[in-house]
Amino acid sequence: MKGKILVADDEAHILHVVSMKLRNAGYEVVTAVDGEEALELCGTEKPDLIITDYQMPIMTGLEALKQIRQREEMRDIPAIMLTARGFDIEASEMIAAGIASVLAKPFSPREVLDKVTELLGVPNEGTQA
Repeated sequence: MKGKILVADDEAHILHVVSMKLRNAGYEVVTAVDGEEALELCGTEKPDLIITDYQMPIMTGLEALKQIRQREEMRDIPAIMLTARGFDIEASEMIAAGIASVLAKPFSPREVLDKVTELLGVPNEGTQA
């Protein structure tokens, strides 16, 4: 395994497509359907990277990441924010939440994999789209 990735999104098809792409590339994937579940899983699963949707029920991805950053053992986990909204996350919020990259929906699964590879520094051999 190349590493463990937590993927949080309330849209089942996005969870499925992103998870499948990452698993096919050799990553272990843990999924959550809202920010609260992502926060809980982050504590128990200790992922190497977090991919989260911005807008989810119970707790947004941004709120979850800000809470994750308050825990010493999870402060440095890189995060990718997915958003269907046509807005920019302010730089100060990105820093506070530890967001390394923002991908706007719709995105290609390859785009997500390329960003994961870049952030984790793991070679992407044999995963041509």
